[in-house]
Amino acid sequence: MVWWAWRQATTAGAKSVVVATDDPRIADVMREAGADVALTRADHPSGTDRLAEVACQRDWPDSSIVVNLQGDEPLMPVVNIQQVALELAEHDEASVATLSEPIESIEQLNDPAVVKVMASSTGQALYFSRAAIPFQREAAGEASSLLLATARRHIGLYAYRCSFLKAFTSWSPAAIEELEALEQLRALDRGHLIRVVEAAESVPIGVDTPADLERVRDLLGH
Repeated sequence: MVWWAWRQATTAGAKSVVVATDDPRIADVMREAGADVALTRADHPSGTDRLAEVACQRDWPDSSIVVNLQGDEPLMPVVNIQQVALELAEHDEASVATLSEPIESIEQLNDPAVVKVMASSTGQALYFSRAAIPFQREAAGEASSLLLATARRHIGLYAYRCSFLKAFTSWSPAAIEELEALEQLRALDRGHLIRVVEAAESVPIGVDTPADLERVRDLLGH
């Protein structure tokens, strides 16, 4: 799964692609595949903290933009990787950029494994949640089409500025971050702007559960 994600990243045109892991087994396999690997500490509370360690290891400049493609997103379209980096490059006021796409069903909206995001009309993230957001005050069935038209699924692909990453590690996890188990809420809690735009291409599926893994294997023919 990590190999597939790495392969997608290597075709996105980045100056460098690094596989960050705390598992020597993953490191060995990926080095044999030709990847540039950074072995990190095993005690990071989030993937963003791990990425910050790599930025410090490599001494990347504060102005550098780093895209975090998680290893559980082997089907991420290359155009989305390029899109999220460009979105951050074009908005100096933002510390982070990420993507979203429409929610397809009420079941998906109520699934805690599907992270939801609400953004302003100007593309600024307002909140991320595993709960169904926005809340529909009028629960009548005829209003469900409006709810689905408004709700958005968050795609776990991020672009960060290195200066933000270095600051991020000095902050204690926010209460809302710990409740939701969503690290991006730490940035919102600290008043940082996160850009949210619609993904250029739909993301077929990430791997959050064993059932997801089987579906991805079927799609990849493995």
